[in-house]
Amino acid sequence: MLGLAHIVAISTAIRFLPRREAARGATPTFAMQILRRKLLEASRRLPLFYAAPRGRAHAIATLAAASRWAPPAGAGSLAAAPWAATQRRGAKMLGSDVKLGNVIQRRGRIYQVIRAQHSHQGRGGATIQVELRDVDTGNKITERFRTDEALERVFVEGKSFTYLYQEGDTVMLMEPETFEQIEVSKDLFGKAAAYLKDEMKVNLQYFDGRPMSATVPPRVTCTVVEAQPNTKGLTAQPQYKRVVLDNGLTVLAPPFIEAGEKIVISTVDDSYMTRA
Repeated sequence: MLGLAHIVAISTAIRFLPRREAARGATPTFAMQILRRKLLEASRRLPLFYAAPRGRAHAIATLAAASRWAPPAGAGSLAAAPWAATQRRGAKMLGSDVKLGNVIQRRGRIYQVIRAQHSHQGRGGATIQVELRDVDTGNKITERFRTDEALERVFVEGKSFTYLYQEGDTVMLMEPETFEQIEVSKDLFGKAAAYLKDEMKVNLQYFDGRPMSATVPPRVTCTVVEAQPNTKGLTAQPQYKRVVLDNGLTVLAPPFIEAGEKIVISTVDDSYMTRA
């Protein structure tokens, strides 16, 4: 339970957010949006946040008073809105912060970053080249951003599911709390679909109430079903050799790995990590 000291600490921290963001070049409106978001996030942790009849609005007013910030006239509607709705759009990020999986808004379209590569072009400065997938159409485009370029990030809702099985190009998942089963396209997982296993915990990313992409755990354990034999007698042993996993993928592993062994693989880049 949060006491008065916690409230004062939270309010003191967020009181200087607009000033700090303004120093970074953010507009006053954008800085105030950050303040409101942090204020609402902090208020959700208060017991009185869920208490009737005051609820969220009273919690926001309590923290606002402690931070000497008066909520605007529209704060009632902000407090009544779902939290997911307040973080869907409007957050700024620099080109240097773009990474795989981010969702951005550009030229009125919503894109997901499916590949990102940083580069430095001498006097031209550092840039990042990204491959983007249009969330609505699935079309892919390539863009290049300056590392100091401001981009509009779109936040998506993540939800955890349990993998059940596949039927063709359809993946069956189960919501672990309600046991509700849903069908999603295998394409949402991309190349990571090869790592799907029974009862694996996966995550779906939603945008506007519909699944946009899916991810598997960053590390999975696989069994080696085929491995190249060691080349004994050679003065220089190869650093890695090809092995075939039980999911059909071929990856590189150290020369001491043999068929039948279990190894841990990174699902991000299909690289060997360690023995299981």
